[in-house]
Amino acid sequence: MRIELEKRTDRSRLFGILSPLIAFALTVVFGAILFAALGKDPLSALYHFFIEPLFDIWSLHELMVKAAPLIMIAVGLSICYRSNIWNIGAEGQFIAGAIVGSVVPIYFYSWSSPLLLPIMLVMGIAGGMLYAAIPALLKNYFNTNEILTSLMLVYVAQLFLDWLVRGAWRNPEGYNFPQSRQFVDAAILPEMFSSGRAHYGFALAILAAIAVWFMMRYTLKGFEVSVMGQSERAGRFAGFSSRRMVWFAFLVSGGLAGLAGICEVSGAIGYLQPTISPGYGFTAIIVAFLGRLNPLGAIVSGLVLALTYIGGEGVQFTIGVSEKVTRVFQGMLLFFVLSCDTLILYRVRIVFSRHHRKEVRS
Repeated sequence: MRIELEKRTDRSRLFGILSPLIAFALTVVFGAILFAALGKDPLSALYHFFIEPLFDIWSLHELMVKAAPLIMIAVGLSICYRSNIWNIGAEGQFIAGAIVGSVVPIYFYSWSSPLLLPIMLVMGIAGGMLYAAIPALLKNYFNTNEILTSLMLVYVAQLFLDWLVRGAWRNPEGYNFPQSRQFVDAAILPEMFSSGRAHYGFALAILAAIAVWFMMRYTLKGFEVSVMGQSERAGRFAGFSSRRMVWFAFLVSGGLAGLAGICEVSGAIGYLQPTISPGYGFTAIIVAFLGRLNPLGAIVSGLVLALTYIGGEGVQFTIGVSEKVTRVFQGMLLFFVLSCDTLILYRVRIVFSRHHRKEVRS
């Protein structure tokens, strides 16, 4: 007996649209079962997780702070995945952008100028692009698997950041704590509102999503991304180059991840430290798929996944569960999104023998 997947020719467009909502509903149901298994009231836990943060001004600001990097990274990853290029190393590109973008405020810590913040943002983009260029180069010229190379480079970036803040970039006036110098005010992203700490990184994320959506919808490059993702052979017949597409997808996604990194350090933290991300680069993969690989969809899904971070912190203190519950919710959401998509695109067949088949419709 074996299981086969047969591509559907009669798949429903309606179910394709509803798939993220179905996946979210299943996540809530199984999340309730999880809380019940932990001995907690499921309704109360889900309220603290998903509803309560929406009625607090501080939580809404934190929601925007955490959604900004998720949206930026997911927008870049949507280009990669729609072109059938699998960049799994956005977390490393995020860290690389934060490191390169922090060079000026750390080495020239007394310089304060209106040019400082734009220079940092540009350098952050460049750092992410350069780091993303490594798996692109290895794929194009050595035919390596971009999933493995981009993923392994994440841990290189994490260890390099840790080495920097404990060594060469450690603040000499920081009482031996593993962190860099505090950024001057000119190197800090300003706050969007006076009522909280949400910064303009969120506005940059929205602008990036709109710009990439316009590119994908109305330009030849967006058409090339779609064609190469659906059929590389058809793309080559149309005159498109798979090598150029690898470079384009990795550089754009790496640049946006790098921008997210320097915005996170400049807007939310104010200095470099051993850990600057709770896993935004990996969570953004869920954001991209939940948003249907659409840059505008990434805005909504980014806010949803940011809510899991805020809600996870809330239930940790209010009902006394582990902070790992957030990761469990995010993992369940990705699992159900991919499962729903698979069942929408394919029909499952259980094959008992060569001449006798029993079909299980899904």
